Amino acid sequence: MSYGVAALMVLSLAGCTPRIEVAAPKEPITINMNVKIEHEIHVKVDKDVESLLKNRSDLF
Repeated sequence: MSYGVAALMVLSLAGCTPRIEVAAPKEPITINMNVKIEHEIHVKVDKDVESLLKNRSDLF
């Protein structure tokens, strides 16, 4: 009789196992990359170089 009760308990617990499903999303994944990059470059020069650039504008 005890084997029958044990078998009945095992069968009743077997129905309680969790079920896990993995499904792909219905819509594609989109990544919005709207990025604005701004930069400034400051150059510090010697007074001699600055005067040379002012006097000789044909260098560049």
